[in-house]
Amino acid sequence: MEAQARGLLETEPLQGRDEDAIASADSPSMLSEEEKEELKAELVQLEDEITTLRQVLSAKERHLVEIKQKLGMNLMNELKQNFSKGWHDVQTTTAYKKTHETLSHAGQKATAAFSNVGTAISKKFGDMRRK
Repeated sequence: MEAQARGLLETEPLQGRDEDAIASADSPSMLSEEEKEELKAELVQLEDEITTLRQVLSAKERHLVEIKQKLGMNLMNELKQNFSKGWHDVQTTTAYKKTHETLSHAGQKATAAFSNVGTAISKKFGDMRRK
């Protein structure tokens, strides 16, 4: 039963081997004229249903785009939202937090070191002026 349901829901078109399996199962020479006519009618009906479903899907996709436009949701906004969410997710990771803390601490140390070097250079210049 599950295999039958899965087969009905497949979105891929029939492959060559699938068509061969179907052809060998119901060889046209083994069918009566009445069966052939019934199958042709069923084929036409299925093709019509597929066309109708494609039209309905297309209409629903257009309606979806219209609703998104009315809500101000366009591709650029969606990209911005996805990027913002992604960046927020990165910032909340433990690895990011540890890296941020380490770099922040290193930056404070570097700032202090540069300040000390600047003070020492200023002091040396001051000593050189006095001589």
